[in-house]
Amino acid sequence: MRRSSIYLGFSLSCLVALGFLCFIYPHLSAEQYDRVLAEQKRVVRDLQLTDLCLFSEARYTRNLSQADWHAPFQDNPMAFDTFPSGSLVRPTVLLADDTP
Repeated sequence: MRRSSIYLGFSLSCLVALGFLCFIYPHLSAEQYDRVLAEQKRVVRDLQLTDLCLFSEARYTRNLSQADWHAPFQDNPMAFDTFPSGSLVRPTVLLADDTP
């Protein structure tokens, strides 16, 4: 058997597995997903959680309503932001001076 045939067989089996994971498995696990979602909704309702955690890496992007303003510049004001989520979050309205 040629190596190209082995590679083609492996690639096709990976595509079949990917198709199963993307298209068939969600239909098989929909009932379990609905149970988990209902449980999460119950926990949110019972604990009255209101804030969403968008990012988990930097403390100033975990909860934007609770972030302190100087946290992105904790090393020095000109330091590079080492966390990718820092580039996705805009400054607060109080820090962004948009007045002409």
